[in-house]
Amino acid sequence: MQGFLRWAAAVVLAMAALPAQAATTPKRIQVSGEIIDTWCHVTEIMYAQGTAHHKCAIWCAVGGIPVSILAKDGTVYMVLKVEDDAVSVANPRIIKIQTHEVTVDGDHYVRDGVNYLVVNQVADDKGVVNLTHEENGIQPFGE
Repeated sequence: MQGFLRWAAAVVLAMAALPAQAATTPKRIQVSGEIIDTWCHVTEIMYAQGTAHHKCAIWCAVGGIPVSILAKDGTVYMVLKVEDDAVSVANPRIIKIQTHEVTVDGDHYVRDGVNYLVVNQVADDKGVVNLTHEENGIQPFGE
């Protein structure tokens, strides 16, 4: 996990190092989708969506794993910041909406093929609606 945390820190530093023009001209977008645990989603270590993954997703967010939004079209947006929060790692606001279906307004950046999102507003929060535990059990603990 430490290797991934180093990678996440490098991503944040890379965003800070964007050229001034790129950093000041993001595209304002609205995204609807599920807040996901980026690590489990990308690595496919386990089923990483909905109620099956809720506990693990919270623990990963608390541990510093970047959180993303999996849009309905399959695009993954790594969340760098939510609203006025100053903290992106173990952010209490993110933890409370982990695995929720949300609609957000934000500033979209693309760097080296990776989508980043600075969320300006959570416009809608439907809660956890993806009831995947019936198909996949509760992961990773089987409860």
